[in-house]
Amino acid sequence: MTSAADAPESTGTVKNITEHSDEEITAIAHPMWDDLIKASNEGDYGRFTRKFSFNLVFGLNEVEVGNQFAKSELTRSLSEDWDFLGLIRRGEHVTVLYRVRSTKREGEWLGRMVLGYEEGEPRIFGASIF
Repeated sequence: MTSAADAPESTGTVKNITEHSDEEITAIAHPMWDDLIKASNEGDYGRFTRKFSFNLVFGLNEVEVGNQFAKSELTRSLSEDWDFLGLIRRGEHVTVLYRVRSTKREGEWLGRMVLGYEEGEPRIFGASIF
């Protein structure tokens, strides 16, 4: 596994995350995924959304997301032990796929995080657990 220190430097000239190698993308994605899981488990909406793109934050229904944090056993019990499944490149975004588990429910879920660049910084354009 790579670390955030291995991530490519953001110079503001990178326009398309799909141009990065798999290793460079996972160096960006994995710490972001870890943070999403921790924030979800803690119900910390501000931390959960801090790396979201402007349009994603703008389009979120804060009441619905708040209810998800408060009422969803799954989103409050995600195991921090996940498996990276792969990358899908499309347009100016990369979908990063993870196998996730719950500390309270049996089974496995598919985690999805869509990454791209916004104002020269890597941002989350979508995140979900299926």
